[in-house]
Amino acid sequence: MRVHVVSDVHGNSDALARAGDGADALVVLGDLIDFIDYHEHASGIFGRLFGAERVGTFARLRREGTRAEISTYVRSLWDSLDDPAAAVDEAIREQYDRLFASMTAPTYAIPGNVDTPALWAEYAADGLHLVDGEVVEIGGVRFGFVGGALLPDGVVPRPNAVWRPHLLPREEYDRRVAELHDVDVLCSHIPPALPELAYDVVSRRLEIGSRALLDLVRAQQPRWSLFGHVHQPLSRRTRVGVTECRNVGHFQRTTTPYVLRW
Repeated sequence: MRVHVVSDVHGNSDALARAGDGADALVVLGDLIDFIDYHEHASGIFGRLFGAERVGTFARLRREGTRAEISTYVRSLWDSLDDPAAAVDEAIREQYDRLFASMTAPTYAIPGNVDTPALWAEYAADGLHLVDGEVVEIGGVRFGFVGGALLPDGVVPRPNAVWRPHLLPREEYDRRVAELHDVDVLCSHIPPALPELAYDVVSRRLEIGSRALLDLVRAQQPRWSLFGHVHQPLSRRTRVGVTECRNVGHFQRTTTPYVLRW
């Protein structure tokens, strides 16, 4: 068996269309949407709606500003649109139309934090398996899937937010992880809670990894723990017991899938 694994596609439908070439199956670990493109500020949904200069300002605030400064700036951007919710919905659907059409069969996919899983059922198709929260056998190997990311402790999402990332309260996320039993390959969007896997050396931020994922790895010792989310990690891989923990890469930029063979 040969399985290709990608994460953090962020709008790169051309590369996604080639990601399954030569593979028996394709696994997509989320972040299909290109919401804010930190490499090409004119791209992504923010670039389309607000222009490259304003995206550049947002990127600077994310590196150097406080959470309050970022929130105030983003609120001013939304206030500049007549109907921001409709504009975001249209832009997301345009990207999903291209991205889901680019997935070769069979594909097993979960959402990342920059996704809108409520829309995914609209793109159901033969050979496309939406497997968030499931354990699926592929070529005799048990793959366990959990999508999304963790909502920071103490943060309450704004009820009337124009767009809300796919962030789960810790209790809900941990419950989903606990439901994965006897897995050979653990597939998630975010990494287990190890600093070398969660720290981004470019943004200089420690992203939120999951303690529940780390506990599962230690308890069940799957052959692989595969994830994305951290675009420029301090370390792309580490071993926990016999488990190979591997960031499969920022696919939007690398365009190269991680390959599993057995």
